[in-house]
Amino acid sequence: MRTKPSLTASDAQKIAAACKVEAEKNAWKVSIAVVDEGGYLLHFERMDGVSLPSIDIAIGKGRTAALSKTATKILEDTVKERPAMLSFPGRVPVQGGVALFYEGECVGGIGVSGVKSPEDEQIAIAGSRVFSIFE
Repeated sequence: MRTKPSLTASDAQKIAAACKVEAEKNAWKVSIAVVDEGGYLLHFERMDGVSLPSIDIAIGKGRTAALSKTATKILEDTVKERPAMLSFPGRVPVQGGVALFYEGECVGGIGVSGVKSPEDEQIAIAGSRVFSIFE
């Protein structure tokens, strides 16, 4: 039997808080989702005034990043070459999701939605940088 790391609720709150700081610094209104390695929601934050569809999109981006163990931008770029990838169920191959790794293991993902996709990713990356303090 092996032991593997996992995110705690406290970790997820710290990650989301760092994302929110980045969003507020730029006056962006977004939804922020932090999921575990299985793509299940650990923490969610919806800023005032963000569009309602951003809720499901943020969760989907986080889930996609965690399950694919990569940034959703990579999947978005891959779809351009292989459109059939759009047929995979439950995936949101749109920039704005990043996978979280600890000791070589994917422990979750961050999904952000509400502004332009590169800006969503910028916010998610800010959250992932805070995650590195747990290593």
